[in-house]
Amino acid sequence: MVSKPLHVDYATVPELIELVTYIVESISLGFDRWNEPYVRGPSLYFVLVSGTHTGDYADPLGENVWPVETCRVVTDDLDALVDAAESVAFARDGAVVLSADGTIQEQMVRIKSPNAGTIDDDEVEYADWMGTKHLSAVESSVREEVLAAVTLSEETGRVTVFEDGGFIDFQRAELGGLWRPSE
Repeated sequence: MVSKPLHVDYATVPELIELVTYIVESISLGFDRWNEPYVRGPSLYFVLVSGTHTGDYADPLGENVWPVETCRVVTDDLDALVDAAESVAFARDGAVVLSADGTIQEQMVRIKSPNAGTIDDDEVEYADWMGTKHLSAVESSVREEVLAAVTLSEETGRVTVFEDGGFIDFQRAELGGLWRPSE
């Protein structure tokens, strides 16, 4: 019996961050009711981690789960990734855990706040617009195991990428870079 060599393609961490950011931006741009009163927009929180176990810094968030039957690996099928992300953005709460190999963990989580005194004030960049999800994302981004976090604000459609205690923030009108639609 002749065995075939195993061939696996992995996206790099920067590529995964760009892909997740692109998906989150697409969901934000696809929602057109941001300025209506009493309307909750889509909300997402992805945490890209170096390993697969988050037990030390995250708690399971009940029945909030990623639909792995739709999309288990971010690079396998972009349409499936968008479908899964949209279903989560409108119906579930918590952080979606994405491993560095592109695998999405089924259980969504609540990222634990760091213990008092474990984060220096000059290590983390805060902004007055940050709500609970964004504060969690910026603080989680300084953890050794966390490579990045990407959020979509349900209030404004703002997309933010957090790395190493800092962030890059894109207001909805700034999303998409060169392919952004004119408003």
